[in-house]
Amino acid sequence: MAPVPPGIRFLASFNREQWYRAFTFVLTFLLYTSFHLSRKPISIVKSELHKNCTLVKELATESGKSGHQHILVEVDCSWKPFDKDNYKQLLGAMDLSFLFVYAVGMYLSGIIGERLPIRLFLTMGMLTSGLFTCLFGLGYVCNVHSLSFYIFVQIANGLVQTTGWPSVVTCIGNWFGKGRRGLIMGLWNSHTSVGNILGSLIAGYYVSSNWGLSFIVPGIIIAVMGIICFLFLIEHPNDLKSDGTHNTATNNQKLHKSWTSVNGHKELQLQYKLGAKKQSCDTELLLGQESSVCVPVQQVIVVKSEAEPSAISFRGALCIPGVVEFSFCLLFAKLVSYTFLFWLPLYITKAAHLDSKKAGDLSTLFDVGGIVGGILAGVISDKLGKRATTCAIMLLLAAPTLYGFSMISQFGQGPTIAMLLVCGGLVNGPYALITTAVSADLGTHKSLKGNARALSTVTAIIDGTGSVGAAIGPLLAGLLSAQSWDQVFYMLMAADFLALVLLLRLVLKELTSNKSRPGVAVELKEH
Repeated sequence: MAPVPPGIRFLASFNREQWYRAFTFVLTFLLYTSFHLSRKPISIVKSELHKNCTLVKELATESGKSGHQHILVEVDCSWKPFDKDNYKQLLGAMDLSFLFVYAVGMYLSGIIGERLPIRLFLTMGMLTSGLFTCLFGLGYVCNVHSLSFYIFVQIANGLVQTTGWPSVVTCIGNWFGKGRRGLIMGLWNSHTSVGNILGSLIAGYYVSSNWGLSFIVPGIIIAVMGIICFLFLIEHPNDLKSDGTHNTATNNQKLHKSWTSVNGHKELQLQYKLGAKKQSCDTELLLGQESSVCVPVQQVIVVKSEAEPSAISFRGALCIPGVVEFSFCLLFAKLVSYTFLFWLPLYITKAAHLDSKKAGDLSTLFDVGGIVGGILAGVISDKLGKRATTCAIMLLLAAPTLYGFSMISQFGQGPTIAMLLVCGGLVNGPYALITTAVSADLGTHKSLKGNARALSTVTAIIDGTGSVGAAIGPLLAGLLSAQSWDQVFYMLMAADFLALVLLLRLVLKELTSNKSRPGVAVELKEH
């Protein structure tokens, strides 16, 4: 008999639950990749909405007998209403309409997400997000030039996209414990950068010929992923166990008797399994043969005291140690990240004098660096057991790196590529760590006493507060870039500094703590 191939032996070494865990990891990764894939096109298309086209106009000589004379003519071929000098403010307002509604809606989405099935909640969000993303692209197809139309689509899309983050973080938090959460979450959170990269490449492919397809194609992708979510997403490992409890022996009759507590949760359940002998015993009793000794063949008593915890209140989530500090830190960290997300391609177009497609392709290097930075932040925080300290170190290094990027980006593509990778890692590292491992740590904090339903609300509070910064950053970039791009980079450096200051109290607690363990910032003694 031939030996089993080593690859098959490796696959067989994983049990059923491990396979489901890996499947959930990959599926949620792809689901949120599609969210960011649908957000990225607007940053690529911005340079196409406002541009000047140079045409070659041929003029005949006086008699028409000689050759032609060529004249270069600057023709405005921008897309109305972004053809005026205030186009940066209009583009900034369009970003703000998406991000402000996203920030406000995130708080509501976390609360609603705790009370609805995650799979259905996420599916509806992805389908409607696909609809509104496609609708933005149809503005090109239908020749729409109304600013109110594009702002309405951005507002609607920002609202429905809030269903994504609390849902996927809750799902992944249910499947993975705290052991190596930083590494796992760091790898998993690379979906943000992967989505940005794919969104840039797809949008860049169509931007010069038909920018409407830069939105329609990503919109179709996220809608299709919504259908896949509905068909395959497993919210919690217990869903598999509860599904298997229905496959019991059919030859035995069961008598269930349960008591319900005051709050409506099941606390005690008695179960009798009655076989053939019990059936005959019942028959004898019915015939009046009282002398018969009748004892149930099997009697199994199962006691359950697992009253399902109620959803945590908004105020209760804020009282969890570390939630407020990390939330406001993320506000400034996400301000920097989303300013790059929405304005980097346009900055590269102006600074390096590249066309829209090349600038979009080059901007993906920032997200490549973000993947590496997110993974490193997770590994380091697992090793040190200090989440806040890891974030603080990366924020400290990010500020001078941003200044270096603003200087070096004017000296050609080589230095620009190197600085994009470094900036991406340092900017996205803290952002990735806070939105994933830190959020999961806080959402399963010991003060909650096992109430895992709080994870969605805690995640929404942290990311919702961060999204306020994500809304402010691109808006300020649009206003400040009208003066000079240097002003934009000064604003970004100031934001990184403020994010660092907000973490100092937690950093001091971590450094003075006697124990080093994952999530130490959230395990310290309570306020």
